[in-house]
Amino acid sequence: MSPLKHLEKENPIIDACFRDFCFSHGILTVEDFLLHDLYELAAFAERQKNAARLKEGITLMISLIELQCRPLLNGMELLEDLQRNKHTLSTGDKGTDSLLQGGFREGQLTELVGPSSSGKTQFCMQASASVAENHVGGVLYIDTGNSFSARRIAQFICSSLDAALVQKVMSRISCHTVYDIYTMFDTLQSLEVTLRSQMNVDEYRLRLLVVDSISSLITPILGGSGSQGRALMVAVGYLLKKLAHEHNIAVLVTNHTVGTGEGGKTKPALGETWKSIPHVRLMLSRDHTNSSCTISILKHTSMPSGQTVKTTARKDNQQGL
Repeated sequence: MSPLKHLEKENPIIDACFRDFCFSHGILTVEDFLLHDLYELAAFAERQKNAARLKEGITLMISLIELQCRPLLNGMELLEDLQRNKHTLSTGDKGTDSLLQGGFREGQLTELVGPSSSGKTQFCMQASASVAENHVGGVLYIDTGNSFSARRIAQFICSSLDAALVQKVMSRISCHTVYDIYTMFDTLQSLEVTLRSQMNVDEYRLRLLVVDSISSLITPILGGSGSQGRALMVAVGYLLKKLAHEHNIAVLVTNHTVGTGEGGKTKPALGETWKSIPHVRLMLSRDHTNSSCTISILKHTSMPSGQTVKTTARKDNQQGL
């Protein structure tokens, strides 16, 4: 991203005074600004003599970032992207694969929405096992709530009686624990550097990136009426889509639901701004009386919404949601 000085011509408030303030906090570029703790930066600005002007500059920077994080693609670019080396990866569940016409599509971000205890994490672990085993690909699992279970993933591996195979498949899955949005940016930035250095390496290349759950990182920064949280949310969504597009990775994120206040109905969390980010949105619901799960399409780039598929949840070594 650009150095801050390049913004001054069209945005006079990003002047030498504002840049000096940013420099004192190690912020030299727009990217540095994005990765910084903005609440901490605003608190420092509040103690300066020119606090009002500095806070105005911070607000302007957030607005500029939000605008720049919305890539524009025309129809031909979208078609070429769909046809260029984009494959599907099995989710590990036959019903869901059928619903999605093969599974997750590389280069796209799929969001799985569902209430607490509906099976989102189990779905993510099953998908991780499936990609690592059946597609001989690498999986990066970003865990935001200490819900990752290597033992559970091992149980999803079909030939789980073969200890050597289980060990080989499990070695293709990496888990990183992330508890805040700033660590998330650091993790994605490091991942991008790693992927660029391995662009010509096909063996066990990263094929699936899981974030369980994205809403746990974003919800805490959306409070209040300011736009800082929204800008960071859009930026992390853009980075995930950028990684998916440039490196042919399937990205799977989970999101919780919130009540609408209308007859107990629920809807995906994170609001309308986030709604436009995923290529595919799936809703997962569970009937705890008979352990049946239903997955429905809320949004898809090439399929109509409303289609559903039912699966049966199973425990222990058997596959299921």
